Amino acid sequence: MSAMTSRASTDNLDSVDNSTKSQFVQKIMSTLGLNQCPPIPPDLVGSIEVNTTLENMKIIESRFIRKLLPGGWYKPKECKAKDRVAIIIPYRDRPQHLPIFLANIHPFLMKQQIEYGIFLIEQVSDGGLFNRAALMNVGFVEAQKLADWDCFIFHDIDLLPMDDRNLYNCPDQPRHMSVAVDTMGFKLPYSSIFGGVSAMTKKQFQKVNGFSNGFWGWGGEDDDMSNRLKHVGFHIARYPINIARYTMLNHRKEKANPKRYEKLVTGAKKYDVEGLNSLEYKIHYLEKKILYTWVLVEIKQDSGS
Repeated sequence: MSAMTSRASTDNLDSVDNSTKSQFVQKIMSTLGLNQCPPIPPDLVGSIEVNTTLENMKIIESRFIRKLLPGGWYKPKECKAKDRVAIIIPYRDRPQHLPIFLANIHPFLMKQQIEYGIFLIEQVSDGGLFNRAALMNVGFVEAQKLADWDCFIFHDIDLLPMDDRNLYNCPDQPRHMSVAVDTMGFKLPYSSIFGGVSAMTKKQFQKVNGFSNGFWGWGGEDDDMSNRLKHVGFHIARYPINIARYTMLNHRKEKANPKRYEKLVTGAKKYDVEGLNSLEYKIHYLEKKILYTWVLVEIKQDSGS
């Protein structure tokens, strides 16, 4: 199966400036008796405690089943969410991390009054190398088939946010979310880093043609994306280091891609032809579970990877 990104239907408000658009939306919501959620959610406290206790998935499901729509989707009831956000999680062989991540991320996102959906994009365990970037491309394509999302947050499953002021909303510029990670001494490793957790609008992701599909094994794909962003004129935005803080769950390192540096150099010539528009995959299964939408997928590995 070959997947190509499809552009969403044209928004009637695209040609209107943001101020006029905001007034128009507010007028409609007022007519319907709805109020737009405030830019800064009222119940944020700042630093939060991360719970790394491994619980049974059924217990976690019972905690959230009445708050969530099928597929791990959520809409605040008290106001109209400004942003519709798809959380894309590239996944393979992390069963001990999944319940911990879900138990933490749902209450975190609910407090932020966004409309969101959790998408777990799992690569089949066929003995081949992991392709994190291609899975994120698949998540982008498949999530859009189910709803019209405004933006996408690409999220490693082993990273848990430690401050609820780290807003998972739509960025004006591509936003690197996981600025300060505990295992890295809460310091930014280097200025162009775009890995771990990152946020992009639909139009931003389409403009850079998504991630490269050519990085098999550990490393390289995030630096390639950073290069793509620079290539089209975007800059990487970040929240302050005291807010964009994460804790990393313990895990075994994936096998490094020995060609990652070579591909970073040669990839500069392929941004327009290698990415979303060259993505090939096969869906094995798609299911809307209680806490997330599960997509089991097989990624085609070309001989040059």
